Amino acid sequence: MLRYAPTNLLLNAIRTRRGLKWGIPAMLIAALYLYAAAICTTIINDGGPGWLYLLVLLYVWNAFKFLWIGPLSLIELVRVRAQERRQRRETMHAAVPSEDCTNGLV
Repeated sequence: MLRYAPTNLLLNAIRTRRGLKWGIPAMLIAALYLYAAAICTTIINDGGPGWLYLLVLLYVWNAFKFLWIGPLSLIELVRVRAQERRQRRETMHAAVPSEDCTNGLV
């Protein structure tokens, strides 16, 4: 079930290289989950069924998942971009022949 839950699918998509840029905007989804939890809590306090506490727990759990994905994706994005920059630099240095190699051939 963890693999197929909609929030987990979205979080897995954010953890990919293409999805890392969406980590911070995805934190806004946490606000929606907290709002839904507040609505359920209000319903419970006004005499609603107690099983809504399960929904409150689920909403709060999902909100926390989306709150932590923002900073983690930002850290991961910085790390990946630095690694890509290093690889580009190494490729550029490998493509340009050094002066020591050409002096002996001329």
